[in-house]
Order: sequence, then structure tokens, then C-alpha cells
Amino acid sequence: MNTFHVPEMLNAAAPPERRGVRRDHVKMLVLNKRTGDVSHSLFYRLDEYLQAGDLLVLNTSRTIPAVLRGTWRRNGIELSGGVEVRLARRMNEYAWNALVVSADVRPVPGDTFEFTPQLTAKVTEGTMKSLVTLAFSLRGEQLTDHLYAHAEPIRYEYISHPWELDYYQTVYAAAPGSVEMPSAGRAFSWELLFKLKRQGVRIAYVQLHTGLSYSLEEDGHPDPRDNYEQYEVPMETVEAIVQTRKDGGRVIAVGTTVVRALESAAGKEGEPNAGSGWTNMMIDASTPLQVVDGLISGFHEPEASHLELLSAFIDPGLLYEAYQEAIERGYLWHEFGDMNVIM
Repeated sequence: MNTFHVPEMLNAAAPPERRGVRRDHVKMLVLNKRTGDVSHSLFYRLDEYLQAGDLLVLNTSRTIPAVLRGTWRRNGIELSGGVEVRLARRMNEYAWNALVVSADVRPVPGDTFEFTPQLTAKVTEGTMKSLVTLAFSLRGEQLTDHLYAHAEPIRYEYISHPWELDYYQTVYAAAPGSVEMPSAGRAFSWELLFKLKRQGVRIAYVQLHTGLSYSLEEDGHPDPRDNYEQYEVPMETVEAIVQTRKDGGRVIAVGTTVVRALESAAGKEGEPNAGSGWTNMMIDASTPLQVVDGLISGFHEPEASHLELLSAFIDPGLLYEAYQEAIERGYLWHEFGDMNVIM
């Protein structure tokens, strides 16, 4: 795909609701994956592009507040009194991979962080160039509850304000675990989901906890295959996929996370499988999709691995032309932005 430039004014800095727009009234670009034909609408009219017998697969992972601030010490000596730590990936009940945001000093095993009087963490090992493993003093639900009470959502430079965590959730989010919102589903309202079900569109669920999309200058371009994410595909979702195929319907993933979960769990012959585990699956134009027919997603930045995944659905040249049209028409990018449907 040719490179493109997203003007700064097209970076969605605030949730639609804070811009006076209902979450399901954001703009929607519908792209025919075979011809490249484009149509423009609003997301609440998604029912006009789906048919009875189609299946939507949603990611039920719930966004957690993943930014902690605290005191960083080495051998009892304070290195920083207000360091920012971003959780990247949950390893077990008490350990996380994390990014310590520091321009000068690298964390080393034995370093400690005090976030609150009840919550501390120790560096147990270095992992990838920018990430370390932290062992926390709390575990399980106690750790999760403490994060909800004291941490903040991850906020990138294009976000204008420290919006509350509720703005970073889909309406159907259930299991806490994503450090960044599975944002493709954000535009769904319960009204739209009920309308689609009345129309005969099936709804099924998977779970994939998103990791941290980090990029530091010293890392250049991190290898997406270093990004392991935990997923679960339940049997009832597999049964819904099988029935949809029998009925001639389409399996439409809501988000690149759902594509990764379903394709990671697929069997060797391409049949949909139930299962759970960790995936680092890299999907691009060379990847034959086994399970998913269509995709609902936001708009992705140039050179992003998510954008490469889209090229598994549609010729990169056609995708580039559609993105150029989206830019010309003022579509908004990122988690609070507008929607792209590829079918």
C-alpha cells in the first residue's frame, strides 16, 4: 500500500459524545473488497449493508486503566518521583510486561516502583528492548480492583483531555484485560445491536485482550510478532460460524482483534475451532483468511500492523484509494474516530 498522510485535524481528539455525536452516528465508509467501490453513510445504518444470516463476531474484552505513576528506586535510591509505567501484557496473576516511560535510564532487575502504599512492583527481568517484567505486590482481583481505583487509561498525544475510562469501553465489554480499547466495536449501541438481531443478523463473541501499541525511537519499528495477546474462542461462536456458512451468510469480524482470534484458533484445514491461548499471528496480504469474510474497523495509521492486516481482505491499492477518499471527506482517525466496513 502506498504511504499516505493523515492531517492532524483528522485525529479524533475527543469521544463522539463530547463532540455532540451519538456513538453510533459516526461516519461510515463501506468498501467493496472485490471492486474497491466506496459508499458513505453513518454507522447506525449498518443494517442496510448486512443481510439476515450474516454473523457479527464481537470482542468482549474490557479496557482496564493501564497507566500507573509512582516512585522509581534502585538500591533504595530514588531515580524518579513521578515516573509513568504503562502496562503492556498480563503474564499471570501478579506479573505484567510493562513499558517504563523514561528518556534517560533503563530499568534493570531489582528496581522497584511504589505506586500507592498498597501497590508496589519489582523488575524481575528485561524482555524486549523497551519492556520489562514487573512482579506486583497484589494479585488477581485485588490487583485489578486497585488498577481501577488508582490507574488511568492509556492516552496518546492526539487525545485532547484525560477522558474517563467509560469512554474507552464498548457497550458489551465484559472481561477486564485490554490495555487499549478494542475500538472497532465502540460505535455499536445496544439499539443498533437489537435492530440487527431483529433483522436476522447473528451475534457471537470472542475475547482477545489487546496489548500495548508502543513505539520508541530507539526501537525503530517493533516486530508485530513480538506482540503476544491472550485470546479465547468459545464453542458457541464456532457453532454460529458453522451455521452461518451452511446458510450462505458472511462472517464479519468487528475489529482486527477478532480476526486474529478466529484465524489463530482455526484448524489446519481452515475449519473454525474453539480454543484459547496466546497468539502472535501476523496477518498481511500474503495470509489466506480461513474463517473471516468481512471486517468492521476504524481507520489505521500509515505503516501500522493493523493496516497490513486489512490488506488480507482487499488489494492494498484499492485500500489506499479508499483511504485517500476518506481523508478528502474528513473522516476521523483513531479510537474515537469514524468507521470503515470492508465486505
